[in-house]
Amino acid sequence: MTKTRTRLRHVISAAGAVALIAIAVTACGDDSSTGSSNPSPGVPAAPQLTVSAADSKIPFAAAGSATITPGVQTYTDDAQCTTNYVFVDNARNVYLGQAAHCSGTGKETQTNGCQTGSLPLGTTVTFNKGGNPITGEGRELGSGTLVYDSWLTMQRKGEGDPATCQYNDLALVRVDPADVAKINPSVPFWGGPTGLNTNGIIGAAEVYSYGSSSLKFSIARLSKQHGVSRADRSVVDGWSHTVQMRIPGIPGDSGSAYLDSQGRALGVLSTVGLSWPVLNNIGDLNHELQYARANSGIAGLQLVLGTEPFRGD
Repeated sequence: MTKTRTRLRHVISAAGAVALIAIAVTACGDDSSTGSSNPSPGVPAAPQLTVSAADSKIPFAAAGSATITPGVQTYTDDAQCTTNYVFVDNARNVYLGQAAHCSGTGKETQTNGCQTGSLPLGTTVTFNKGGNPITGEGRELGSGTLVYDSWLTMQRKGEGDPATCQYNDLALVRVDPADVAKINPSVPFWGGPTGLNTNGIIGAAEVYSYGSSSLKFSIARLSKQHGVSRADRSVVDGWSHTVQMRIPGIPGDSGSAYLDSQGRALGVLSTVGLSWPVLNNIGDLNHELQYARANSGIAGLQLVLGTEPFRGD
């Protein structure tokens, strides 16, 4: 299906245009590594926050045959984003994550989730492949319902912490039961997630992502993203990480998963920063997941680990 207007959801600034130029330049370069290969520090996530695909008791598809995975396009109303991780709950519902701002109704420069309007819970979200600005939304792979939005939740609660308001950017789409058998939780190309990073990043460390902006016209080389994180800033209380990717996340990549150097789920792509080189800000998944578990009303919400081994090297 095709809509008359598509917004590529990302916090768009002057850097958004710069990022598009960077794509054209880096696409012609090699695939050599960027930054340090030192593993990021941290301890394993508390067991209740993650679950293996086998232990979830969900009949997920094999990685080779799955059509819905982290990294596929989402369309929410007229906005295009990218899925990040797969989640389950005690009732064996299956969820795909995207950025909360993907259902935002404010301007692209409005990044404070405590102050910006959003579409209501119950909004239909579709999972798509091959969408681009010329031909439209591509092929619909499945669909789901928006059931949790951190922005709406913070507004309902009257959240007052500035870092939480600025960086808590996670939404959950409950997958239609008819589409669950199409899903595999592994991140394309890289594999994983192998766990949940609960300690953030100290110093530079390699990070990995997979974004499906429709501006990339389904060119796989532009979707797999590899770069290096920057030292975390204490002022955001662990809620956000800054990364520099060889191919920056651009509008439409919003919501995509970021893995640390051990393949653990680190964060969710949120914004493009105003700088050169172009930097992306990613919301910390550990913080976002803990917030969702405490405030979503979804009992036993867990991150599902990938069935494919992490191949960061």
